[in-house]
Parts: sequence; C-alpha cells; structure tokens
Amino acid sequence: MKLLIAALVFVACTSATGKDTNQMKTEDETATAQKTIYDFSIKSVDGGTIDFSKYKGKKILIVNTASHCGFTPQYDGLEKLYEQYKDKLVIVGFPSADFGDQEFHEDTAIKAFCALKKVTFPLTTRVDVKGDNTTEIYKYLCNKSENGVLDATISWNFNKFIIDEKGNLLAHFDSKVTPDSEELMKYINQ
Repeated sequence: MKLLIAALVFVACTSATGKDTNQMKTEDETATAQKTIYDFSIKSVDGGTIDFSKYKGKKILIVNTASHCGFTPQYDGLEKLYEQYKDKLVIVGFPSADFGDQEFHEDTAIKAFCALKKVTFPLTTRVDVKGDNTTEIYKYLCNKSENGVLDATISWNFNKFIIDEKGNLLAHFDSKVTPDSEELMKYINQ
C-alpha cells in the first residue's frame, strides 16, 4: 500500500509540473549557467548600440584604448589585424581615461581622433574599466566569479581580452602584448 501511495504522489507531482525531478534540476543548472559576452551590449561612440550577440561565430578582441598614451600607436596594429581577419574576428575598443586621464572626455573628440587614425573597428562610448564605476562588461571580464575563467587586473591602457566564437573568455594580455604578437595570434589562429 505504501508503495502505491508513493507512486501516486510521484505521478501527481509530475503531472502538476509536467516535469520530473531530473528535468527540474537540469533547468536549474541552466538558469545559473555562466554568462558569456553575448549577454552584454553597450553604447557606441557614435550613439548607437554595440550588441555583442551580433558577433556570434567570431572571435572578439576587447581593448581598453586611450588617445594620448604611449601605447596609442597600437591602433595601427589593431586596425591591420581587424582588416586582415575581418571574416573571423571583431575588435571592439573601449576608450577610457582611467590611466593618466589620457582619453578625450567627449565621444565626438574620441571619434574624430580615431577617424584621423583610420580606425574602422567598433568603439564604445568612453567608459571606466576599473574602480567604483567600472562598466559591467569589464566587471565580467576581470572577475573569475563572473567569467568562469580568470581574474584580471587592468594595468594600463591597451590591455586585451580575447573571446572565443561561443562568447567565452579565453585570455587576458597586458599593454605590452602587441596586436601582432605571437602570444595573441595563437588565439586568433586557433
């Protein structure tokens, strides 16, 4: 009799929810799945929106940029990389004045400077990449608890993050790693 009652309770619970316990656990695990870069969007330097989900199937290189930095010549290498690998890579620049106030304060000035440098890859509006006002994307990129891969400290302008074709963080590089470095290229050519 006890076995019959237990069976009836199981059937009643399954019928009420339409799911058994194993299905529910799977859905709970899915609900807490790690975020990817595709969960983010941000205002672009020209007033539009950069929606990272549009880049599914491509690698993404995220770089915190500055117009008046000793590493600013890396814009040339980034643009060359972007042009050469456009079919499988997108580069997104995040202008920031967090280090030595080396970025313009107005998006129009950032856009004009980058036009002079012939930068054609997407740029965000000016953001903070460290401190109390860190933009959500950089909180994700810099915290293993959010990205599931690594903790990173943005040490200066032109730090780089490489994201795979499924939106997952692969690696972080400091400013001294140039766009054409073997270290970075091995991820782009994977």
